[in-house]
Parts: sequence; structure tokens; C-alpha cells
Amino acid sequence: MNTVDWRIKGLEFVNCNCEVGCPCQFMGRPTHGDCKAFAAVRIEDGYFGDTRLDGLSFAMTLQWPGAIHEGNGQGQAFVDERATPEQREALMSILSGETSEPGATFFNVFASTLTKMHDPVFCSIQLDCDVEGRRASVRVADMINASGEPIINPVSGEEHQARIDLPGGFEYAVAEVARGSTSAQAGVPMDLDASHCHLSHLDIGPSGVYR
Repeated sequence: MNTVDWRIKGLEFVNCNCEVGCPCQFMGRPTHGDCKAFAAVRIEDGYFGDTRLDGLSFAMTLQWPGAIHEGNGQGQAFVDERATPEQREALMSILSGETSEPGATFFNVFASTLTKMHDPVFCSIQLDCDVEGRRASVRVADMINASGEPIINPVSGEEHQARIDLPGGFEYAVAEVARGSTSAQAGVPMDLDASHCHLSHLDIGPSGVYR
């Protein structure tokens, strides 16, 4: 493990191919047997050693043939084109999982299950995310478009609020559950529609989630 200290606080959007309420969050099997996921983060306050990361964004596309822990996955990272060379190196170090304690962060856990990493892309990333409103819009250059919206009660037509609280989770403390869609045409293509989505206030460092 690289011992550089870091911390990022910001907004996180995740959309996967499971049904809303993703059973993987509860140690169940993925809904369709495999896992495809897109995640994007906008850092509001962050650092990696002496390098500030405020205002930058990054995203990831991920795919596994079975459950995540069974491995043999592939992924691709997308990093804000506005980042300086030092900031790019910092973000790639975080995303690699090498600067996290083993098993402490989703960066480290996911990286340990991947057998193929596509070349990273440095490009424009736009993320608008209202965690409490359960709404989000993401655009990664001309390669990825994604969105999140509230779950709708089929009887009343009203918005339904549900949360996932993971006291020992390696990604977030509490996430708002929504319904998401993603169209990705990069190294890990996917087309998700009305599937599981969660939004959270991310606050994480090398030892895991701050609570």
C-alpha cells in the first residue's frame, strides 16, 4: 500500500444493471447473474498528499461476468480533462486502489477483482447531482450519458424514498436509492434502463468511509 494520505468528499452517482434495490448491496447475487455499472464522482473538497483535488470529477465503467467478488472483471477510468498532471496522477493513484488499505475502499475492492483495465480517458465530465432529491445527470464527453430519477409509487404516482445504510460499507455510509439509465460507448459499453441507481455524499480516505 502506498502511504500517501488522501481524502475526497463530494457527490456520487452509481447506476448498475440490477433491479432497483440492488441485491448486491445486501450480499445477494446480482439480479441478472452479471454486473455492469457506471459511477461518477464530483469532488467538492479533496486532497492527495499536497495536491488539492477540489472541483474535479472522475468516472468509471465496470463489468463482471458474475458477482463482483468472483472476479474476472474489466473497467475503464475517466478523469477530468481540467486536472493538472499532478492531479491526474493523484486521481489515478486513488482509483487504482493502491493507496487504500486492503479491502477498505471500493477502489481497492473493485481493483482486486479486475483482470483487464482499458486505457484511461482524460475528457470533459459534467455531473449534476441532487442526493436528497434523488436526481442526477451525467455526461462524459460524447461517450457516456447517464441520469437518475426518483422511484415512483405505482399506486399513488408519488415519489418513493428509500435509503441503504451500510455501517460497515466500503463505499458510502448512507445512499439514496433511485432509478437510473446509462448509455456508454467506450471501452466497457453498456445500455442500462430504469435499473438500480444510488446517490450519496461521498467521504472516503485510505482507511475507508468517514462516518
